[in-house]
Amino acid sequence: METWELAARERIRDSFARYTHPGDNFPLDDLAASFCEDGILEWDGEQLQGRDTIHRFRVEARERSGGVEPGRILRHNVTNIWFKAVTPQEASVLSCYTVYSEIGLDHFGRYIDRFVPVGDDWLIAHRIVTMDWAAKQSKF
Repeated sequence: METWELAARERIRDSFARYTHPGDNFPLDDLAASFCEDGILEWDGEQLQGRDTIHRFRVEARERSGGVEPGRILRHNVTNIWFKAVTPQEASVLSCYTVYSEIGLDHFGRYIDRFVPVGDDWLIAHRIVTMDWAAKQSKF
C-alpha cells in the first residue's frame, strides 16, 4: 500500500468521526461539513443534496422528533470499515453503525459511502444509510 492511500484512509476515518460526533452532540454544522458542498445523503428513498440542505433537514428532524435535542444521550459507533476500493480520485467504503440512547441499543444499520478528496480532506460525496433494526422505543 502506498503512502497516499494510507493518508486517504486516515482522512476518511476522520470524516466518519466528523459525521458521528456532531450527530451525538448536535453541532450540526460540523455534521454537514463532513459532506462535499454538493454531497448526497440518502435513506429510505429520500435524498438530500448539498451541505445546506443536509444541515437544514437535520435541524428540522431534531425539532420534529420532540426528543432529539442537545443534552440527550446519543452515541454512534462505526465499525467494520471496509475500504472496497481506493484510488487517488475516490474511495468506496462500507461500514456498520450502532446507536445507543437512553433506552440502550436504539438502532443499527450500514453506511454505503463514496468519498472524494477535497483539498487535504476526504469528504462524503454520497452516503446511503440503511437501518437494519430499531428498538420499539426508538425515536428514529
